Amino acid sequence: MIDTVGYLEAPESEAAVAAAALVAAQRPGGDPTDPVYGPEEPLPDLTGLHDLALQALDRVLTAPSELMDLWDESDGGPWRANVRGLRNALMPRPPGEQLSLI
Repeated sequence: MIDTVGYLEAPESEAAVAAAALVAAQRPGGDPTDPVYGPEEPLPDLTGLHDLALQALDRVLTAPSELMDLWDESDGGPWRANVRGLRNALMPRPPGEQLSLI
């Protein structure tokens, strides 16, 4: 999917965003998965896939992408904000940086 040069169809993009959300959920600062819509079974450790997840999100946001086109035709602001939040959670953290829980 990340190597797709031509038009990226929406179903593939949606799957990539969902997979990236699962990877991000396991990273510090990532939103937990939704207990209703999230996976029913525990997930394996996906933290090693953050680079691939970032590449997938970048491809979804790069033309030609049907999902990006569809959100451009409507109010895509909230969707783009959510994707940016996923990207931020997936970004590598500098060594020694710790998230405060307080």
